[in-house]
Amino acid sequence: MSKRAVLEVIALGVEDAVAAQAGGADRLELVADMAADGLTPSAAAVAGIRRAVDISLRVMIRPADGFAAGDVDRLADTAAELRQAGAEEFVLGFLDGGGAVDLAAVERVVAVLDGCPWTFHRAIDRAADRDALRKQLDGMPGLDTYLTAGAAGGVDDGLPVLLAEAGRAGEPGYEQRLLVGGGLRLEHVPVLLKAGVDGFHIGGAARPRGWDEPVSAEAVAAWRAAVDGVQ
Repeated sequence: MSKRAVLEVIALGVEDAVAAQAGGADRLELVADMAADGLTPSAAAVAGIRRAVDISLRVMIRPADGFAAGDVDRLADTAAELRQAGAEEFVLGFLDGGGAVDLAAVERVVAVLDGCPWTFHRAIDRAADRDALRKQLDGMPGLDTYLTAGAAGGVDDGLPVLLAEAGRAGEPGYEQRLLVGGGLRLEHVPVLLKAGVDGFHIGGAARPRGWDEPVSAEAVAAWRAAVDGVQ
């Protein structure tokens, strides 16, 4: 491959962030409350992590479990507060009750981000029509990544979808990086690399002793070697 694949690690705090960087992570996804699959962290947490590490940070904007936007004015205020705390990259994704992208909510938040790069997260795996979602978001300012397992059940279920979408890279709606995460295992990596996937996202895999323990630099280093294609 012509460029190194991106390895993104979920971080809940400074200890996670420092260990992930030491292990070779390129980027962190900053979240709170993994019991709800990752919610918006506090502005203070973002600022503290920003001071502790110098790799890229993508900050979650997700007010509650599920993929409904909720109060859109509050979402916009949250985005502004996170920017003031030093956040420059973000993660978001909202669906309406029918499983379509909530375009109004996404557009409102993206307007506040004012060109900052962002990831549309695994809401795509719950979408009624993921191809339609991608095409509706095509050309959205700052959107450069889709975090996806290919299916709601995880990479084992979604691998055929991921491989098909990797093969469509460059088509309208498919120009963004495919960042694979959600039940991702080391044995998936060679297959995905061969298909041209150059983004990998891990959470629990960076914590061999579970979510109650911090990120392991050694675990991240093993993933770094795998995504670099080191045997």
